[in-house]
Amino acid sequence: MTTAADVRVAASTMRAGEDIELSVVMPCLNESATVGTCVKKALDAMGRHGIRGEVIVADNGSTDGSQKIALENGARVVPVETRGYGSALRGGIAAARGRFILMGDADESYDFTQAHLFVKKLREGYDLVMGNRFKGGILPGAMPPLHKYLGNPVLTALARLFFKAPIGDIYCGLRAFRREAIEGLGLRTYGMEYANEMVVKATTFGLRITEIPTTLSPDGRGRPPHLRTWRDGWRTLRFLLLYSPRWLFLYPGIILLGLGITVGVLLLPGPFMVGKVGFDVDTLLFAAMAVLIGFQSIVFAGFTKLFGITEGLLPEDPRLTWLFKYVTLEVGLIVGILLILFGTGAWGLGLAYWRSHHFGPLDPEKALRIVIPGLVCFTLGFQVILSSFFLSVLGMSRR
Repeated sequence: MTTAADVRVAASTMRAGEDIELSVVMPCLNESATVGTCVKKALDAMGRHGIRGEVIVADNGSTDGSQKIALENGARVVPVETRGYGSALRGGIAAARGRFILMGDADESYDFTQAHLFVKKLREGYDLVMGNRFKGGILPGAMPPLHKYLGNPVLTALARLFFKAPIGDIYCGLRAFRREAIEGLGLRTYGMEYANEMVVKATTFGLRITEIPTTLSPDGRGRPPHLRTWRDGWRTLRFLLLYSPRWLFLYPGIILLGLGITVGVLLLPGPFMVGKVGFDVDTLLFAAMAVLIGFQSIVFAGFTKLFGITEGLLPEDPRLTWLFKYVTLEVGLIVGILLILFGTGAWGLGLAYWRSHHFGPLDPEKALRIVIPGLVCFTLGFQVILSSFFLSVLGMSRR
């Protein structure tokens, strides 16, 4: 086991500029009761397995002397003024000198003696190595039941569904990565979403990801954690949705559009019965609404996808490139104008029907079956034209 003298010699040698393979980065905010032990474990693990490394404590404004304790135990302390879990990690990673980064909380909940296992996977060529607490073991009292049985499994399942992320524990804070690979992703969040953004973008940009079992112990801070269950759970869900235009806009839009068209076609000839329940023009009006909202949702998926690619938030999509090769502004204008003309024609039929009744009272069931389709087509025509112009504006930089 390494001694305090070994740690000081190693730190002195690393400061002299020798190559560092692993930087262990620990975000810290008032962790005086545990940060010293975490630093010792990390340095001891690297010493025992011959890993040349360093420990960086990214202090986010501690007022309990955590900085001094970290220094005394061999860590390098990096002050990070901007508050937030992501901010602290970004500051620590920016100051790190290793080509591999191992990040983990400084509250004794994670086992830093596993550092060599993460490094082994990185040496094999993986870009991101995630810990999995559900495979490694969650000790009694280490995770609230709501997080263990509902929050984490559900949000992890959504990440796997939305992005095909090959992970089983999206919230695990003990993870290691190849520095240049993650820096190339251009992560942008500063709060607790930072860890989720890392997984999502690593997956969507095709990085090599694996995971290893790791244990979770009750933290030793003796105070409530910084995590807020419902607030942070919503922030994760919001992030996953915003990064997935398909599930936020495209799939709901396709369902609404398909349902609206199907119901509309069934109701145009006359009332439609399902058992003893009858559907008529009232339902036709809701079908028209579903068509308009569904189309707009699909268009928003295109807007969001193109914006995300242009801003570097999402990778290039060959399907979108192929689509824009054929769906041009001119095509959109032609389709929009045809829809407007069709809608105007339907209104003309409605006017003729009214005229045949000497502009007097009409049968609502017959009149609305003419007017509603015309209204939908007319509105869709303008939506297509406006959306085509806006998509062309978004795509200007790509051309």
